[in-house]
Amino acid sequence: MVAMTPRHPLELLYERLFSCYGPQHWWPADEPFEVIIGAILTQSTAWANVEKAIANLKREGMMTPSALRAIPIEALARLIRPSGYYNVKARKVRAFVERLGERYGDSLERLFALPLPELRAELLSIYGIGYETADSIILYAARKPIFVVDAYTQRITERLGLNPDYGNYAALQAFFMAHLPHDEALFNEYHALFVRHGKEVCRKSPRCEPCCVGDLCRRPGVSVTEGR
Repeated sequence: MVAMTPRHPLELLYERLFSCYGPQHWWPADEPFEVIIGAILTQSTAWANVEKAIANLKREGMMTPSALRAIPIEALARLIRPSGYYNVKARKVRAFVERLGERYGDSLERLFALPLPELRAELLSIYGIGYETADSIILYAARKPIFVVDAYTQRITERLGLNPDYGNYAALQAFFMAHLPHDEALFNEYHALFVRHGKEVCRKSPRCEPCCVGDLCRRPGVSVTEGR
């Protein structure tokens, strides 16, 4: 009899979430540059607010690096106001497009041609781009395999007993990268499924009755984020 290799819990969790929700078709954008601007604007706000800000930018013909460099920073802040923290985010957007112009001639192809570790280091060196934003750009715009960790990922994996070092971005990312194939499409779908499940079911105050992974949860009905 041939011994079967046990499947890793992360693989089983993915299959369960995918069976429940199906493909998520994330990230919603027309092209990679829009993904990048959305990744910056979505910091500390709901995606619906980002959509309003992006619609304003598109209406004014601002969805190009050169246009975003030329517009006065105050005017840019007004356009992205729906995304919140608009003065700070305007400076973050400006910092990215200035770097893109100075080093890469506004070519995302040249930027994305960097090996993944170098690309990540370059993005993290830009004002206003942290780990989650950089990794979102790498995964969804550059289409390179890196796992994006967000608050939903932290919360869900902690409740399932898969996240012993709660709040440690690098540790949780390394856990996923070590136990899953390095496949861009898989990482894309997995992250999007966490977002869907975290928004609809595994909230700060969880809705445990309809949960499709409730039998795997070690603390059903308890919000692990309380007091953190």
